[in-house]
Formats: sequence, structure tokens, C-alpha cells
Amino acid sequence: MSIFLASVGFGLVTASVLAVAAVGFTLQFGVTDVLNLAYGAVMIAGAFLAYLLNSHGVNIWIGLVAAVAACAAGSVLLNAGVYAPFQRRGTAPITMVIVSLGMTLIIEFGVQAIAGGTSVSYTMSQGPSVTADGFTLTAVQFAVIGLSLLVMAGTHALLRYTRLGKAMRATAANRTLARNCGIRTGRVTTATWAITGGLCGLAGVVFAMDAGSFDATSTDLFLVLILAATFLGGPGQAYGAMLGALVIGLATEVSAAYITPSYKYVIAFVALLVMLGVRPTGLFGKTA
Repeated sequence: MSIFLASVGFGLVTASVLAVAAVGFTLQFGVTDVLNLAYGAVMIAGAFLAYLLNSHGVNIWIGLVAAVAACAAGSVLLNAGVYAPFQRRGTAPITMVIVSLGMTLIIEFGVQAIAGGTSVSYTMSQGPSVTADGFTLTAVQFAVIGLSLLVMAGTHALLRYTRLGKAMRATAANRTLARNCGIRTGRVTTATWAITGGLCGLAGVVFAMDAGSFDATSTDLFLVLILAATFLGGPGQAYGAMLGALVIGLATEVSAAYITPSYKYVIAFVALLVMLGVRPTGLFGKTA
């Protein structure tokens, strides 16, 4: 029982990191129509930016804010300089996926060239821990869970109660109709890249905090979990990504407690394949 409870604790932390990443990924895909597989590379770039600041004596939480801002700006530039020009030419979706994979390599090798190819870790205190019946979490892990809850609440408020959020939902549903109704879809797309890029940067730093040590390719496998959570909940569905993250996070960590830990990515991929086969639109997606 203690092993199970401990794995549930780790699962909640993993689900929290995954929720931040998956919400940003699914909103980005839903509004912009770009399956940005360079998302994980941008995450790790944000994590390394926070590390570079932290290694020069900057508090990691300030580094987190810097990573959020930098990834927001970087994502806007990534779209404006790479993805948008291809979209204007009517590039096929599969070609856009290949472009995003190319950007993954460029970003990751760029990070390696600047920061080196070795694993690094933040200089920070984990704070006091809370233990109950084998369930142990540190103060930093509680902070990660708290940040995830804030992101989910903020996402709900954005989509439900703001003009931008409603415009994002309209653009995701039907870009042409939204444009004909007077919505400036170009500005909405740019704002979406900024918001989701910020979430990507946040996810990168909290991922690195949870991992302990990381290198330029650490998020390559984590992208599998992001895709699994996204498609489990339904592509473009923010609430679905939240649920998908909880399911995938708990399932992978609980299973890792009883089998080889590296197999947790296999479990996530199997869940992704099953969902694509049974219900391609996901739990929250609409069927035709």
C-alpha cells in the first residue's frame, strides 16, 4: 500500500507538470492548426534559460518568470518566422509536422551548443516535506501542483470570461466564420502563440524541477506524454487536456512502481493508440 500511495504522490506531480504542458499544446494546436512538435524543445530551452540565470545567482523563481517571458516571445517569433510563411503557401499538414521536427533539432542542438551536452540541475532548496502513510511530497512539489491549479483556473477564466478567450474559441471552431464575424484572427493567433509559449516555458521549468537533472533532449520522451494527454482529452480541448494529464500522469507513475519505470512511456503511447483507434476525437471532442 505504501508503494501505491507513494506512486500516487509522484503521479499527481507528474500530472501537474503534464497539465501545464498539455493545456498550452492543445490550445496552440486548436487555434493555430499547427501540430508543433517543437513544443518540447521550446520547453527545454526555457528550462535552460532558467538554469543559466540560476547558475549566476538568480533565484529560480525569478528564472521561471524569465523563461515564461522568453518562451512567449520566442514562440511568437517561431510562428512568424517559420510556421506562418509555410501556412500562407498552403503547405500540407504532414509537411508542417516535418518542419516542426526540423525546428526541434535546430532548437535542441542550439541549446547543446550554448549550454553544453551534460546534465544540469537547479540550485534550490526542496523545502520541508510532508509524509503520510508512504505519501511524501516536498514543498517544491506542492508548489508545482499549486502552479498547475492556477494555470487551470486561469485557462478557464480566459476561455469563459474574456473577449480574447471567446475569440480564441471561435477561431478554433471555424476560422473563416470567425473572420467574417469581425474577429481579427491574425491577432488572436499571435496572442495564442504568446500565451501558449508562456505556458510552454512554465512547463519546461517545472518539468526540470521535478526531474532533478536534465539535458537538452530530456523532453523528447515527455512529448509522448503530452501527445497522449492531448489526444486522450481531445485535440484542441483545454479541459480535455487537463483530464488527460491527470489520467496519464497517474497511470504512468503508478504502473512504474510495479514494472520497469522506462515502460511508463510505452503505457502512455499505448493509451494514445487505443484512443486514436476507439475515439479519435478524444473524450471531450465532438464526433461527426
